[in-house]
Amino acid sequence: MINRNKVKTYSVKFRYSKVKNTDFAKPPKPGRSFSTFYASLQNILKAKDLRILVDAIVKAHKRNKPVIFMCGAHVIKCGLNPIVIELIKKKVISCLCLNGAGIIHDFEIAYQARTSEDVARNLKSGKFGMGREPADFLNLAIEEGVSEGWGLGSSVARKIAKSKLRFKNLSIIYNADKNKIPVCVFVAVGTDIIHQHPSFNAALTGEGSLRDFHLLRDCVAGLNNGGVVLNFGSAVILPEVFLKALNLSRNLGNQVKNFTTANFDMIHHYRPSQNVVSRPVMQGGKGFYMIGHHEIMLPVLAQAVVDKL
Repeated sequence: MINRNKVKTYSVKFRYSKVKNTDFAKPPKPGRSFSTFYASLQNILKAKDLRILVDAIVKAHKRNKPVIFMCGAHVIKCGLNPIVIELIKKKVISCLCLNGAGIIHDFEIAYQARTSEDVARNLKSGKFGMGREPADFLNLAIEEGVSEGWGLGSSVARKIAKSKLRFKNLSIIYNADKNKIPVCVFVAVGTDIIHQHPSFNAALTGEGSLRDFHLLRDCVAGLNNGGVVLNFGSAVILPEVFLKALNLSRNLGNQVKNFTTANFDMIHHYRPSQNVVSRPVMQGGKGFYMIGHHEIMLPVLAQAVVDKL
């Protein structure tokens, strides 16, 4: 029989506790400014991580270290271009990475200030993705630009810049190029609606995307001791490309460690958790995984960064 009278106890006052009242959130108040609201967040778990990440981005900006912003097309589709553009204008973002769908939605916004097709409706009749303008413009931009020696991102950016697109000021690609920030676009053949059109040139698209890969590799080389990598909503392509760019940069003799990474998405995905948050910073640095809707998380992050600049 166990003799419970022999159980040893001690005062909780002498025990280390991970949570204390000085880390608590402050109650809401009417009319509070964003900076006051941000300061009211608790210093616990993801709120604490957000503070560390914001400070890392601000520090990278002040030290002229790269802040690489990778985003899936959903970021563009949910109306966040003005947020990204402001970070571009303030030179917070130093390299913009998109997937193939990103250039399509960004073009449609520049062209007509609206995007996001009803896939289910048009798929029934084979009309899905068969709009003329995105394919004609983007495939021609790629053909012309890559043939002249440019990467895929620069090819599209230059075409938009030279165009008379009515809403191009809303384009993140146009604004990045205007502010001399590299635009890298990584395409998987067959994933994008413009690949269905006869104007699509797979060879030039692949060549342009490869040039962007080496451009990203050069940006990644500068992450050492203070850079930041942010991935918003790309579950596979951009995390995979980033990991290879990091590996190639190290293989070529660059020391790339002691930097910060963060993945933002609505659910937890394996590949970004490994290729963005975990593996890249094993030699030094810190990675964060933030779960939440882009249309909330990105404005909060951006406002916190801008307030601290």
